[in-house]
Amino acid sequence: MIRIEQQDFDPAEEYRALRDSGSGTGAIATFTGLVRDSGDMEGVTGLFLEHYPGMTEQVIQGLIREASERWDVREARVIHRVGYLPLGEQIVFVGVCSAHRGDAFAACEFIMDALKTSAPFWKKEISGDSEHWVEQKASDLDRSQSWE
Repeated sequence: MIRIEQQDFDPAEEYRALRDSGSGTGAIATFTGLVRDSGDMEGVTGLFLEHYPGMTEQVIQGLIREASERWDVREARVIHRVGYLPLGEQIVFVGVCSAHRGDAFAACEFIMDALKTSAPFWKKEISGDSEHWVEQKASDLDRSQSWE
C-alpha cells in the first residue's frame, strides 16, 4: 500500500493494518519521520514538499518489490506527505511485516534509505521570509548505495 497525501496519518492505524494483513507474520518494523528544526538554513520553520504524481508511486512500488525479492516481506506500507509541513509534523511512514525480525528491520531500513534518494520528491526549507530547495545529501546517497 502506497499513499502520497497532504493529510496526516495515524501510525497506530498503519501498524494495525500491517498486523491484520495475513498469517505468518512474526515481526513488524516501522519508521516514522518527522520535520526537524534543523537543515541547510538557520531558523527552519517548516518544509514544503512536491512530488511527481504517478511516477512517485511507481518508484516506491519498485522499492517494495526489490525489498520483497531480497527479504521475506509479507506486506509493506509507505505513506509520504506533501505540501506545507510545519516543524514536528509527521512526514513519512514505512512499515514492513515479515515472518522474522531481521527481514522486517532490513526491508524497512532499505525502503526508507532508497526512498530518500530514488523517489521523485523535492523538498524546500522555509525560514521566515526565506526559502531554499534542499539538495540531496551525500550521507543519504552513501546509505542508499550501501545496500548494493
